[in-house]
Formats: sequence, C-alpha cells, structure tokens
Amino acid sequence: MKTQTRFASLSLPLILSLTLAVVPSSATDNTGNTGKVSLPAQDSLPTPQSGHVYIPESSKEQPEGHAHTTLVMYSLDGSNPVRLDSPAALEVPGPLSTVQMAETPQSLGCLYVSSPQPRSSGCIPNYASGSGGPSLAGYGAIAVIEAYDNPTANSDLNAFDSYWGLQPMTATKVYATGPPTGCPTGPPPLPPPGLRGWAVESSLDIEWAHVFAPRAQILLVEACTQNLNDLVWAEQVAFNYIVAHYPAGGQVSNSWQWPEFSGQIAGDSFFADFAYNGLTGWNTHILAFASSGDSGFGVGYPATNPWVVAAGGTSVLRDSVTHKVTSESCWGGSGGGTSAFETYATSWTGGNMGPWANYQYPIFGQSNRLNPDLSFDADPASGVYVYSSYGAGGWTVVGGTSVSSPALASIVNRAGNKLGSVFLTPIGDDYFSNFENNLLYSQLATATAYPTNFYDVKTGSNGSSAVANWDYCTGVGTPRDLLGK
Repeated sequence: MKTQTRFASLSLPLILSLTLAVVPSSATDNTGNTGKVSLPAQDSLPTPQSGHVYIPESSKEQPEGHAHTTLVMYSLDGSNPVRLDSPAALEVPGPLSTVQMAETPQSLGCLYVSSPQPRSSGCIPNYASGSGGPSLAGYGAIAVIEAYDNPTANSDLNAFDSYWGLQPMTATKVYATGPPTGCPTGPPPLPPPGLRGWAVESSLDIEWAHVFAPRAQILLVEACTQNLNDLVWAEQVAFNYIVAHYPAGGQVSNSWQWPEFSGQIAGDSFFADFAYNGLTGWNTHILAFASSGDSGFGVGYPATNPWVVAAGGTSVLRDSVTHKVTSESCWGGSGGGTSAFETYATSWTGGNMGPWANYQYPIFGQSNRLNPDLSFDADPASGVYVYSSYGAGGWTVVGGTSVSSPALASIVNRAGNKLGSVFLTPIGDDYFSNFENNLLYSQLATATAYPTNFYDVKTGSNGSSAVANWDYCTGVGTPRDLLGK
C-alpha cells in the first residue's frame, strides 16, 4: 500500500489511549468475501487432549482489564504441573497408535530447521545433558513482552543453556515502568500470589526465543502489570529499544492475550515498525508475533492485529516403537477464527485489513482478519522443556501457543530476511505492509515452494477441522527449514 506521506517517527514517550470497552470475542463467518472460497467456521469437536493438562491461574480468564498468559503445562495427574530434577523421557499415548514426547532444543531444531541433524533421522529427542541445539545464527535482538518481574530469569536461562549445551546468553532486562503507566521506576513488582505463571512465561519466552537464533540478543521487557495499557506500553518500549540499540532490527514476541474489544484498532500501529523507525531512515525492521490462544476455536488480541504474525499450535506425533516423527496434527487448544473488529477498509486507518494488509485477500477477499498465520509445536503432551526456578521450582514441560510465538520469532530471525512493515522503493515512495505475512501467504499457491518450505497440517481440529493449505488451526502450516520465512 503506497502511503500519501511519510509518517513521523514516534519516540518515547508515546501516549496510549485505547477504548477498553471489553466486548466478548466472537468468531464470525467471513464477510465481504467477494466470491472467494470460504472455510467452515466451528465445524467439529476439538481433538481430545492426550495426557493431563495443568492450567496455571495466569492463563485463566482474568478480571476485566487484565490480559492472561497463553501457556499450559503437562501434568502427571492433572492437579500439578510436572516438576523434574533434570529432563527425562516423558511419553504420552497419542492418537492413531502414536506417542507424544517431551521435546528438546535438539529434537525441535532437527524438525523445524534441520539443525543439529537432518529430519531423516526422525528427530528423536535426546535428554542427555549437552545434547545441543541449532547451530549458531541470528542477528539484532528478540524482545519478549511480559507482565511483572521474574527475579530468576537470567539464572533460569543460564541453567537452560548450560544443561543443553547451548550458546550462553544473558538477557537484557528492560523495565517498561514510569510514565505513562503510573508505575514506579525500577523493576516491576513480583507477580501477585497465584500468578507465578507469568514467571514461567518469561522463562519460557527467553529460553525458546534463544534456541533457534542464539546470536540474537534477548530482551526481557517487563510491564508493571498485566493491564492492556501496561503491556502495550511495554510493546512501545521494546520497539524503541531495538531501534535505539540494534540497527539490524529484530522481532517482538507477545505470549499473552486479551479479549477483542471495539477500540483495539487504535492500538494496532504500536505493533508495527513504521511507528518507530523513521529515526533510522526506515531501515530498522522489526516484526511482531503474538500467540493465537489456548482455548480452541476463537480469537483474541493482539493476535488479530493485522501487523502481527499470529502463532498457532500443533501436536508432534511420533511412532510408538521407533519414536521417529510421523506427522504434526492440529492441537485442539490452538486459537483460530475470524476477528469481530479487524474488518476490511479501503482507506488507511492504521489498523484493519486493507490494501496495506492484503496477504489474506487471495483466499478470502475483502474479509475480516483471520487467525492464525504460522504454527509450531504447542501441545503440552509434546511440550518443550523449560527451566523456571521462581515460577515452577525447576524443570517442567510447557505447551500452549506461548511456545509458538517466541519459537517462531526465533526461527524467522534465524532465516535473516529482516522483514517489517515499511519498505522504501528506490524512487523514495513508502510502502506499508506486513511483509512477513506477505511472504508466508504468497507461497500457498506454489507447486514446489509451499510443500518444500512448510508442513501442511491436515489432521486434527481445534473446533474447526484442519484441511489442506490454510486452516483456522495452523494457518499456512509449520516451518520446514528457513526458505520462505
């Protein structure tokens, strides 16, 4: 979309003024489809969950005005999350005579980016200390947005890296406090009693944002509370911090969700780099990701923001004898559906779908924003190992699209295409778009690029059945290596 004029760079402090009239999230049928083929809405029961699931208080519906995390945890009995002294093989009977297993940096690196070994080996998890992970790659910075302070974040990251034998990393803590949040300067408060899931969340995010792009600096950006205004303020702090300190750019991951509401479009541009990178000549490209949710068919914010890559979830299924990967299936908890408020507009609004955010137009025409865009392992039965001393007391196995968002941000960072939302042509005109989603969706119609670069998930349901090509559970599918990311 060619803009009429360049936008002035927005620098700190930015004033956030959102109408927080919370409206129940709804997934409506496509509207204004202009004759394009439409997918079914909620058409089936979600795939039954294998094994036991523990939902922390932080991931449950919060009081009005507060966001929630998008993580769930594997449990041996359903009453408590699993806690282990060190990683070990945890097998869960899966559908169709398969098993699901706790996954590691080595096994998922193998599956998604063919590092440290080719997928022909079956990518069987190795739980031994020093089993490794993807080779060194990455650039710039990956920021993760969290509520409250995690006092053991870096010691958790150090323990995680040390056990698996990964490149050591110390995350940079950035406090999104002070004006205009009304919170005091300095470290945010610790999570309130019962909400230590936010500490598990931040440990998960920094650890798995680091796995696939070990050379990218990890930024832990902590908001004062889980109030939407505080979290979106943290988003602004993260974008501005990357612009000021990492000219190569990077990614921002959001593993939290809020019910859609009528005023959300006013905040959409805070998740797009065109609002920040004018000071660097529009050359610091930053891309935002957001979890699609863990309650099955349905949507939430900021995943429905058109500038964001919405991260869905899959189940990794293995042969019950050899433990080799056989397939991925739609995880029944993966969020997906149609936004009630991000409609299609034909004149610039700063949000909405439109000529500037047209990546879904070839499928759905002038329709509302649909989720998700791209997916990653999120089933707690095939969940990832996380070390969280303050939140979980040590090693635990975590699932949810909270895993998908930072992991996909890390894979896209590893790919190195450095895409954002603004592009300058040689003649000086400005074009605003979600260039990462443009790239992802452009491959759906290709005969060789799509099946080579993505795994097309065709089984399972989150309340809407997975089908060939794009679907409401996994979007375009899951990554297979780095081309087209």
